[in-house]
Amino acid sequence: MDRRWRKAHGGHISVEARVNERIRAPEVRLVGPKGEQIGIVTVAEALKLAAEADLDLVEVAPTARPPVCKLMDYGKFKYESAVKARESRKNQTQTVVKEIKLRPKIDPHDYGTKRGHVERFLKAGDKVKVTIMFRGREQSRPELGYRLLQRLAEDVDGLGFVESQPKQDGRNMIMVIGPHKKKSENRTHTAQANNRSVPTQRTAAEPPLAPEESEPASDDGGAMPDPA
Repeated sequence: MDRRWRKAHGGHISVEARVNERIRAPEVRLVGPKGEQIGIVTVAEALKLAAEADLDLVEVAPTARPPVCKLMDYGKFKYESAVKARESRKNQTQTVVKEIKLRPKIDPHDYGTKRGHVERFLKAGDKVKVTIMFRGREQSRPELGYRLLQRLAEDVDGLGFVESQPKQDGRNMIMVIGPHKKKSENRTHTAQANNRSVPTQRTAAEPPLAPEESEPASDDGGAMPDPA
């Protein structure tokens, strides 16, 4: 990096904000802890206000003239920023491209197996690169590969769409199929399904009632004798 550029722009850009006594500007534009505008004050006065509020003075816009500083709990701010960054990385989806190779004259059983792989990849949210490999005289019949790719695209239409139309690439013909659902959507759907599948806790079943004792029947068809 050119020395004159560094000198003109204040040296290397630091990713760590200047805090409290590390702030070099004589005056700053101060913002309160709730976002209220306090105005332009000296650094000494800003540090005094920070100490009275038991907060830190953080330089949030060092390139402004004068620099903008805010009163905040810097430790809490760094922790919350780290949590947000971690959640953001967790929600990011990494695009994975799987590849399936076919021959123009593939037999039905092998085609069904390959199609099953494509369906599994698309359900997982991955793209699929389908390659038709031509050999020998097959290179003079590119329409065979084109028809096979069109057939595969129609068979998996419910799970994916043709992102890149079939095109010749040397001795091969290539088509890319993208999933309808992204990986993040699949993870959300799976989590919801798992939550629904958790059985609720049942209370212990009450013991069955004992059967009522029936009165003994008399020998004359059930009629009780008259008292004497």
